[in-house]
Amino acid sequence: MKVAIIHYWLIGMRGGERVVERLLRLYPNADIFTHVYDPSRVSAAIRTANVRTTFIQKLPGAVRHYQKYLPFMPRALEGLDLSAYDLVISSESGPAKGVITRPDAVHICYCHSPMRYLWDQAPLYAKTGGFLARLAMDLFSHHLRIWDVTTALRVDRFVANSSFVSQRINKYYRRNADIVYPPVDVDAFKISSEIAPHYLWLGQLTAYKRPDIAIEAFNQLGLPLLVVGDGEMASKLRALAKPNIQFRKNVPFAELKKIYATARGLIFTAEEDFGIVPVEMMASGRPVLAYGRGGALDTVVEGVSGQFFNEQSVSSVVDAIRAFETWLPHFSPDAAKMTTARFAPERFDEGILECVQNAREDIPPSNPRSRVASQLSVRDSVTPITIVK
Repeated sequence: MKVAIIHYWLIGMRGGERVVERLLRLYPNADIFTHVYDPSRVSAAIRTANVRTTFIQKLPGAVRHYQKYLPFMPRALEGLDLSAYDLVISSESGPAKGVITRPDAVHICYCHSPMRYLWDQAPLYAKTGGFLARLAMDLFSHHLRIWDVTTALRVDRFVANSSFVSQRINKYYRRNADIVYPPVDVDAFKISSEIAPHYLWLGQLTAYKRPDIAIEAFNQLGLPLLVVGDGEMASKLRALAKPNIQFRKNVPFAELKKIYATARGLIFTAEEDFGIVPVEMMASGRPVLAYGRGGALDTVVEGVSGQFFNEQSVSSVVDAIRAFETWLPHFSPDAAKMTTARFAPERFDEGILECVQNAREDIPPSNPRSRVASQLSVRDSVTPITIVK
């Protein structure tokens, strides 16, 4: 079986790229197709694969400014020749699923999210983007949405990374989706007996993740907070923060594991599609206080591995932290870690293989003789009816 993996762009190692990396363990001879590729910014496992790019790679400044070429990506995907491949797995968050496959090939779409900037988060992207970005979205979004919906029909089976994404697939594409959680190396994180007094906020400092409400809440409470991350809001947030709030960026993984294991708790203010950060925190034996929407509802077990707050507002976070403080004496690090076993890479492998098998069974055989034989076997199993004239 010849396998192709389609990924939107390979310019870093985040959750989507970790999924591609794991897919390569399942299908080590698979070819990867992507719009833009920077080998220096991906793992050795991906670098050793056969990676092919669309014509977007050759456009000026594409590796840095790939998002500006979004309107050209549908044409680039449809220009790929995948006629040699029996199984195609598209990894969708940017444009990836719109490829054209053989009629008898199986196309599985592992959807991290329908493109946020086209659908429910389009107003936020328009509000926070620059003038040229807003102009481009006004010009192209309508046609991109039409293309995005119609290409959902090219997929044989959707797989979502959370219940939240499954709901969004059903809303925008009117398709059902299996749920297979992304792989998280939960065994890489260890419980520590030393706990620091500070809370942790970790992630990209960008508008939709709402780091601002965490900063303002801890300004009010005066409790220590460590913010790990960088992004376009970094300078604004540093200016807003009081001395009880510290900032870090570019933390090595070994140090990050220690930060997870020793923090008092994680403040998770984003509405994420899945959210690997809370899983890594819980695998380190520490609790999570999360906004009660999105992927966190799949990952955080209320009263065991964390708590929720109901609004993305400063007052809601302040009230939730006060309640969280009274709950912490009842928290069990071992119980929290046990809840993360369902996100282990082996569980991902099992889920993907089962979805591929189910999709292959749904595709009718390509050999006409096989179809005729199948029809005959069905016909012959039916009791004949005698018509009396």
